[in-house]
Amino acid sequence: MIAAGRLALGQAWRAKSRYYKRLFACLAMDTMTENDYLIAWGLYAFAAVGCLLVGMRLTRWMWRWLREPLRVLMAVLLFSPTIIDPVKAKVAPSIAITALDLAFKVGNNAWRAVSDLFMYGMIAFGIYLIFVLIRFPIERASRARREQAEAAKAAARADDRDDDQPFGAAGDDRYGRPPVPNNPQRMRVEPRL
Repeated sequence: MIAAGRLALGQAWRAKSRYYKRLFACLAMDTMTENDYLIAWGLYAFAAVGCLLVGMRLTRWMWRWLREPLRVLMAVLLFSPTIIDPVKAKVAPSIAITALDLAFKVGNNAWRAVSDLFMYGMIAFGIYLIFVLIRFPIERASRARREQAEAAKAAARADDRDDDQPFGAAGDDRYGRPPVPNNPQRMRVEPRL
């Protein structure tokens, strides 16, 4: 009886359900549905934004004229796509295609990915150069205005040092007369008890 129970349990364990074939059949398929494609790009975009934020945090201490081009380069490396299937118009991250093709020799898209990286890099650095050329005169004018304002504040502080008496330059007298030395009227009189 126990042996028959074990045999029945073993057969039930070995017997595949009707969902077994469909579950693993979709994992063995080469095709990617549109939903899978969008989920993969969403996950990659989320991870790329995280990597870009970490890269910005790591380059925070650098000189500005070195930090900004490095951030542009990081954005180009993380967000530039390459066409992998021209028929279905599917794209993948250029850096991932380059790394996979060079490391595992999986396909022949490495040169296309490198050329796309170079093209997007040239476009991004061109836009960055235009941004810098627009920003430079604005910053120079702002710096000149700031220096003029600081000079005006320093001059105002120098003038305020002369007039730091609470009642003007008159001294202790409220009416503008200089105090008379040894004036008997200024002595305090104590009442007698």
